[in-house]
Amino acid sequence: MHTHPLRRFGLALMALALSATCFAQEAVIRKNIAQRFPDLKAIDEVNKAPMAGLYEIRVNGNEIYYTDAQGDYLVVGNVYDTKLRRNLTEERVDKLSAVKFDSLPFKDAFTIVRGNGERKLAVFEDPNCGYCKRFERDLQTINNVTVYMFLYPILGPDSVEKSKAIWCAKDRAQTWQDWMVREKGIPASAQMCDTNAITRNVELGRTHKLNGTPTLIFVDGSRVPGAIDAKQIEKRLTDAKS
Repeated sequence: MHTHPLRRFGLALMALALSATCFAQEAVIRKNIAQRFPDLKAIDEVNKAPMAGLYEIRVNGNEIYYTDAQGDYLVVGNVYDTKLRRNLTEERVDKLSAVKFDSLPFKDAFTIVRGNGERKLAVFEDPNCGYCKRFERDLQTINNVTVYMFLYPILGPDSVEKSKAIWCAKDRAQTWQDWMVREKGIPASAQMCDTNAITRNVELGRTHKLNGTPTLIFVDGSRVPGAIDAKQIEKRLTDAKS
């Protein structure tokens, strides 16, 4: 079925008017929020939120706030879809925080392979992180996985020194697991190697706002900040693959 040229022209005008209205609305929100909340003046994006009358404000890449059409009120918190029982804010942040798995610099990580290594997981950890040690114990029970371990020393100078010693060890994976799981000391390397990979990992983490350890990144780009148990790891690996 063909649309009459005049009807198409009318639809085009309506679309332009709607676009202009949205642009004007966004300008009002940006202006008022910037004036009243200087810390939020660098707004990345303004969109209509799923809830009628509410607008989403995105700042600093993946921080989400909500406001009304005039920017008179600022809402900090989560929006839930009660019918579907979904946390819409959390889903939005997860999408914004996604990291393209294949773009990770795997040359700056060492691998731990268990079973057929078919499933894949990238992990950023600090050798002095207690939560990481707990996570590593659970990770021992996960089979058929390749773990790309990115040393991410963000807890102080000693973390950096330990990371360098592990990176320069003859068997990085063994040294790492001896330290994290079996509480063995980290042997001093015969000679220090090129440890620029560790510096690059810290820079990469800052770019992607990895603010804590451990941080897990799955093949679908989703990430989990913090230690999760074996059951949750298995579920995430399955969900990411499907």
